[in-house]
Amino acid sequence: MEKIKALWVRYEEIIVYLIVGVLTTIVSWGAKFLVNALFFHNTMYPTPFENLVLSVVNWTAGVIFAYFTNRRFVFKSHEPMGKEIPKFVLSRVFTLILDTVVMQVLTAVGVHLIIATGISAVLVIIGNYVFSKLFVFRNKKA
Repeated sequence: MEKIKALWVRYEEIIVYLIVGVLTTIVSWGAKFLVNALFFHNTMYPTPFENLVLSVVNWTAGVIFAYFTNRRFVFKSHEPMGKEIPKFVLSRVFTLILDTVVMQVLTAVGVHLIIATGISAVLVIIGNYVFSKLFVFRNKKA
């Protein structure tokens, strides 16, 4: 039990980030696939335009959910939100571009939408953690 406590203390931020990342992914994908079902007849091979719309919906839902959960549960920030939100959104713009490029390339070569979304999500989660840790929430009090 002591080893588990020690591991939790050492890796709490990463463990909680992964949990929040999974929840953010569920929220983002839920929004993405809802829009896909409502507007694009649930296509699994979207056009470039449909892909762009789905990526933007995915990103917007994720950013809104992720900012508040990362601030509160992962990085436990007490900085003014007005200072953090612009940095958070800017860092997520980069991963929106990453997601859009990855999705366009993968679906253009015939990768199924769900597989492409999973590959992109892994890359985006890693990028988001690095940006949040180094750029957005770096002033966390010990």
